[in-house]
Amino acid sequence: MEILRVENLTKIYGKDTTKVTALDNVSFSVQKGEFVAIVGASGSGKSTLLHIIGGVDRPTSGKIFIDEQDIFKLNDDKLAIFRRRQVGLIYQFYNLIPTLNVEENITLPLSLDNREVNKETLNNLLKLLGLQNRKKHLPNELSGGQQQRTSIGRALITNPTIILADEPTGNLDSKSSDEIVALLKKSNKDLKQTIIMITHNMEIAKEADRIIKIEDGKIVKEV
Repeated sequence: MEILRVENLTKIYGKDTTKVTALDNVSFSVQKGEFVAIVGASGSGKSTLLHIIGGVDRPTSGKIFIDEQDIFKLNDDKLAIFRRRQVGLIYQFYNLIPTLNVEENITLPLSLDNREVNKETLNNLLKLLGLQNRKKHLPNELSGGQQQRTSIGRALITNPTIILADEPTGNLDSKSSDEIVALLKKSNKDLKQTIIMITHNMEIAKEADRIIKIEDGKIVKEV
């Protein structure tokens, strides 16, 4: 079952002499439960692509369908709600709220949506993340790997349609990187979570089901 469809996506910044084409007529699809890695050098357009798929930025032209919803037909308010409920975002630098503990950071998307926290779901997620004994700790009391696991929990708590991970291991040492990739794979296999991961590290990309390579805003290879 197709969960994501990207159609003729183009993103242009500036105009005339300052014109930069970050994405150039990009099209591909992702099936439900797939783990896809998008690889490319710095400036290739991969992060721009991920942000547009997540509704954080809008394209110059082209369409994004997530679970058959044409997301750019939504106005900004409705798109923000859709993103909060249906898209889990994981960033390189965690983006945790420093005054909230682990449990509060993980459940923040539910709090913003005025939704009840299912304690059993939360406890199971904390166990999956290996954070049962850290749930009352603030971000500055955690290692980098623990902070990234917290951000993964925040992405998973809403049971989103799709998870987008932007260089999730880019700020971690090799041991923590391996742990985060293993956790993403476990979320993919055990929770049937659809994941798209941006990375410049080919060894990490090889852990995915499929690799899409992007250069100069264009898809040049799929394996």
